[in-house]
Amino acid sequence: MGRAETWQQLVDLETIKQLKFRDLRHLDLKEWDQLRECFCEDARAAYADGQYSFQGLDAIVDFLPEVLGSTDRLSLHRCHHPEICFLGVDTARGRWALDDLVIDRASSTILQGAAYYEDDYIRLGGEWKISFTSYRRVFEQLWRERDLPSLVRKVSWWREGDE
Repeated sequence: MGRAETWQQLVDLETIKQLKFRDLRHLDLKEWDQLRECFCEDARAAYADGQYSFQGLDAIVDFLPEVLGSTDRLSLHRCHHPEICFLGVDTARGRWALDDLVIDRASSTILQGAAYYEDDYIRLGGEWKISFTSYRRVFEQLWRERDLPSLVRKVSWWREGDE
């Protein structure tokens, strides 16, 4: 994969990083309309080692609220350690380390995991968009909140004073 060699590629690197960070912020805050803007229309996704695969923006954005849409399901997705390279003037590929946490208040469970994303990006109309996203798990662990007797959740984005 090619590394950044021009000022424009350095600008593009930062723009792609911001795109990925926006994607995850919109996911965690359940901002589905804004999340749509991160992807191109014919985007593809393969989540959970390809267990959940989708073709097209509508299919991707319809799926995500099904699994993370409830305000009883809190999520935190953090990507870091980007490795981004350019495949062409308007195409790039990125690899990201992911740390995630999903708190499901309905089932009183907590999922914590780590994975590596591999994304493809395309510049359309002067804007970078995600054209493909996938991740493969390094590990995933799940526990019940009742097994953590000292756990007290004070606040969530959607409800204050959660106890």
